[in-house]
Amino acid sequence: MNELKRILLVEDSANDAELVLAALSENHLANEVVVVRDGEEALDYLYRRGLFRLRMEGHPVVVLLDLKLPKIDGIELLAHLKSDPEMRVVPVVVLTSSRQEPDLMKCYELGVNAYVVKPVDFNDFVYAIKGIGLFWAVINQPPLSTLPTAPNRE
Repeated sequence: MNELKRILLVEDSANDAELVLAALSENHLANEVVVVRDGEEALDYLYRRGLFRLRMEGHPVVVLLDLKLPKIDGIELLAHLKSDPEMRVVPVVVLTSSRQEPDLMKCYELGVNAYVVKPVDFNDFVYAIKGIGLFWAVINQPPLSTLPTAPNRE
């Protein structure tokens, strides 16, 4: 099967977004990584509205979500996604610098699939992102109905 596996990265830090993209591309883990800078833009992407109204159908294979975002923060975005029957099947991995127990507990209560604290060390950061990308874009099997339609699907 030859489906395109997109990753949605919701990250307001240009430096962190660049590091994530570099780590993912180093191992060719995703055909496409879409970067949005805040929770509002993430909702527009996921619901195909605004600038993203013409994007390809289907959900990303995973959403990598920072918590500290402008407009709509990561916890509010997570709550919205996990309360929507159509979106709750989309895996969400929180990728944050917050080690605060209330953030961790709230995310798991809302249904987050994984909570990863961004390592401070550059090599550890790259290693963590490679592991996340490998698992969600290659190893994990999402429901076929959530993936974009590819030309040669069976």
